[in-house]
Amino acid sequence: MSPEAASPQLAILQFLTSLQSPARILVAISGGSDSTGLLLLLDEAVKAAPHLKISLYAATVDHALRAGSADEARDVAALCASLGIPHIIMIWQGDKPKTGIMVAAREARYGLLATAAESFEADLIVTGHTFDDQRETLQMRGMRTEQVSTGIADALLFDRRFWILRPLLFSTRADIRAFLNERGVPWIDDPSNEDMKYERVRMRRQLSADAGMEKDISAAWEERLALSSRGAEWLDRHFRLHGGLLGQVMPDGLRQDRAVLDYVLARLTAVFGGQPFAPGTGHMERVLTFATGSRLGRMTAGRVVFDIRRDGLYLARESRGILPLVLRPGEAGVWDGRFEAVNRSGTTIGVEAQAGASLIPLLVTGIQPPRVGAVNDSTMREESPAPKDLGALDSCDEHRNEGGLGRDLPKGALKRAIAAAPVLSAEGNLLSEESARMVELTPYFAPFDRFLTRFDFIFANRLSAVFATAPYARLPLRSIDGKII
Repeated sequence: MSPEAASPQLAILQFLTSLQSPARILVAISGGSDSTGLLLLLDEAVKAAPHLKISLYAATVDHALRAGSADEARDVAALCASLGIPHIIMIWQGDKPKTGIMVAAREARYGLLATAAESFEADLIVTGHTFDDQRETLQMRGMRTEQVSTGIADALLFDRRFWILRPLLFSTRADIRAFLNERGVPWIDDPSNEDMKYERVRMRRQLSADAGMEKDISAAWEERLALSSRGAEWLDRHFRLHGGLLGQVMPDGLRQDRAVLDYVLARLTAVFGGQPFAPGTGHMERVLTFATGSRLGRMTAGRVVFDIRRDGLYLARESRGILPLVLRPGEAGVWDGRFEAVNRSGTTIGVEAQAGASLIPLLVTGIQPPRVGAVNDSTMREESPAPKDLGALDSCDEHRNEGGLGRDLPKGALKRAIAAAPVLSAEGNLLSEESARMVELTPYFAPFDRFLTRFDFIFANRLSAVFATAPYARLPLRSIDGKII
């Protein structure tokens, strides 16, 4: 995973020696040259170094999008059998979307790989992304923004469960194919890789070699990691969370370095707005200009209301456009991109916003393993000074999540936070206390909980502490690029 490790063999050796061991690796293999090369390279290296105590497993995702994909998956299964590597075929079932097929396929692929990893009790997943993929990604993103991109991350945490690592990210496809040709191992050429209707294919045709790109990527990675670290420190010093719903940036926090402020406010906007991506450059320019100006007032961006007061900047989800979520017994889902709900009760329940309901809102500070269920507590409502009988909250960290929404906070900001609070109901009625205890309702971070790159890990983990949720899983590595972690 190091820019200096361009040789596929050296890249794999460095990767394996950086792993915590013993380790069970699930290799994602489609049958193409990149993933086939990854499997063969790992197999040779693992067999040559039994002291590393690493075992290999493999999974092929059949997206069922074209004729012949099932036969190709069986060919991969035969290759794995010849190497003595346990293999499973995962099929993307059901109807496929008419638009956005590439994004939907990516979501399905990673979900199926995670399921396969669970079945093999794997510790991590590896994919065959190469330097060619990296160059294409950087070129595409460069056409959309002038900002320096980190491109494809070498490590990604999926669904808070599995780290997906890309050990060949600085090796070229040509070198990998040369390795396969030397061993007489064929690969499958996916015809979609030549289909000009896909942007990546068009970009691949236009690209020319750039010998300095490795250094550019390395510098961008270091810069992003530094921002994540400084952003985490900023959270500690300048941010307060009230009731799990209302964020407050202290006045001094708005006078910090603009790059750090851009980084943290963009991600806080995504978190409070329940959006998987931070706002674009144009929106963030408006937010930063507003937040660092001298005038009091409000503005909305990314589904978040920013409210400048004398005691700082308040952030809350705007109450419009919040759709209800219905969960049958045993079902789980994400409500408004902000809360994950698991219905362990015996009845169908609904989760909706207080603004559209006549029920008492339910606030959640987070999870303290094991996860605690959501509770509608009438005694808490009676004792709380908050408006609309809003209940006070307990918190793991009284300095970070300030418990209930108290009388010292601005009334307008309070009302907005309350209006966007989740309410649990069944057939239009407030859940009984017994039923409510059977529903787990925990904060969900839309920009991080599905796909979290290692570049944002430090910041996201500190944010989890602020919301009193469980920490993210650590990288299964002893070192990165030779540096002990």
